[in-house]
Amino acid sequence: MHAEDLLMIPIAQSFPSQKVDDISGTTRKQIQNTGVKFKKGSRIAVTAGSRGIANIAAITKAAVDEVKSQGALPFIIPAMGSHGGATAEGQREVLEHYGITEETMGAPIISTMDVVSIPNEDNDFKLYMSRDAYEADGVIVINRVKPHTDFHGPVESGLMKMCVIGLGKHAQALEMHRLGVYGLRELVPKAARKILATGKILLGIGIVENALDQTLAIKAADSRGIEALDAELLDLARKNMPSLPIDRLDLLIVDELGKDKSGTGLDTNIIGRMGILGQEEPEVPNISYIIACSLTKASGGNALGMGLADFITQDFYNDIDFTVTYENVMTSSFIKRGRMPMVARDDAQAIEWALRAMGPRKPGDILAMRIPSTLELGELQVSPAALERIMKDPVYKEREIQVLGEAEPILNKDGRLKPL
Repeated sequence: MHAEDLLMIPIAQSFPSQKVDDISGTTRKQIQNTGVKFKKGSRIAVTAGSRGIANIAAITKAAVDEVKSQGALPFIIPAMGSHGGATAEGQREVLEHYGITEETMGAPIISTMDVVSIPNEDNDFKLYMSRDAYEADGVIVINRVKPHTDFHGPVESGLMKMCVIGLGKHAQALEMHRLGVYGLRELVPKAARKILATGKILLGIGIVENALDQTLAIKAADSRGIEALDAELLDLARKNMPSLPIDRLDLLIVDELGKDKSGTGLDTNIIGRMGILGQEEPEVPNISYIIACSLTKASGGNALGMGLADFITQDFYNDIDFTVTYENVMTSSFIKRGRMPMVARDDAQAIEWALRAMGPRKPGDILAMRIPSTLELGELQVSPAALERIMKDPVYKEREIQVLGEAEPILNKDGRLKPL
């Protein structure tokens, strides 16, 4: 079987579409509901992370505006570990990709990698906090809450993590990640409680997205309620996560891998691959081969997660900034995720190689799927065999899956994928 023999059918799966319509108003109302007040003339740091979050610029701007309305002086700090090449300028550029600039926010962006040491004698790890945040009169922590791509626990990727690894910059990221999954699952909550006990963090704003990458909820809590809010929103996020409509595939083609799509480039919860030495891989979905066709521009060359794929294209390879990528990989300590997949000349060769690796197969038997990214699963393409299997599963009715067209070759004559 050759790449040009692979036929794909466009389909759409429906997920609950409830979302927040008034982003700015909801954010400001939530801040007001916490009862937290900002003293006139006080300097308030507002965090901005490296994740691609729907409406993040609007949410950040609303927080800035609310602080200003009370006569305080907000400024924005990049709250991220090794992203942006672990440099001040690189992290500022990450924010620019998300539309967070001094001009759009109406507030200064102060980007440095300086940290201060926080007393932590009763634990066997060092604790740091951004000097800019520590020396401010207060901090507002903002982050999306979602299941983590490395582990599962009472709190995962959200406000508590931002208090530690985000506000602790590269120094804290190195400290927590050197302890592997144990450090992330067991120690991040302990570290966050220590940071919260400093009194520097005034409130947290948690964001949950629905399966369509839309803002489902925006909720805020003062420092005493941040941990409980984190757990509450994580439960909501789990219930609204997207997923593939099939748990067994021979081939998954992903148009884009990127840090703006997932912290690991490819969301491990979606593809069923963790890529962490010593950690058991999920049972489902079970995918034999994965192709990552391109690297998003917003990633800034950071190709963390490419090691979760089996094949990439030459275009993908050409966009990799290895300095940025390897710094992020080594900070995480999960080096499998940074390994180089086989590099194909183009989309056609990548598909050809994947099909060859499967051994002798009839075209009609291949279970294949194509998605825009692991963040966008509303509209996708499936092979006839995959569609047949999906139609026999309860998920077909549950998600009101619609067939949008006929089966046709996935490739153009130039060896590139046709528009999805």
